[in-house]
Amino acid sequence: MKISDVMTREVTTVRADQTAQEAASFMMQGDAGSIPVTDGDRLVGMITDRDIAVRGVAKGHGPDTPVRELMSEGVVCARSDDDVEDVASRMSEAQVRRLPVIDESENLVGIVSLGDLSREAGSAAANEALEGVSQPGGQHQQ
Repeated sequence: MKISDVMTREVTTVRADQTAQEAASFMMQGDAGSIPVTDGDRLVGMITDRDIAVRGVAKGHGPDTPVRELMSEGVVCARSDDDVEDVASRMSEAQVRRLPVIDESENLVGIVSLGDLSREAGSAAANEALEGVSQPGGQHQQ
């Protein structure tokens, strides 16, 4: 099964020039802990609630700080034609609960979450991803 079969296609995004407060507001509205950062349709990063709290507030940045100053670059992502099992392994290794999905032009086409994997791909893929995400340690990346 391909990841494009299970991913969520409607994705809320934020631009790098928007503020941390706007990103946090989108997260609250969507009940999500991370949002892809795009330049047009092209994925350029991810910003998480932890980026805002740790990189932002803990270092004295205010709510008007541009997303580009807090976001993670070099995002771990999936390609739309990747196999579900490969994506679950990637999520496990990167210890992330959500993974942006891009096409061959690196345009954002969706996002896949642990919930998507468990609902659509069966428990084996979801269990593999959850096992890695649940492991203690590792450096926060996205």
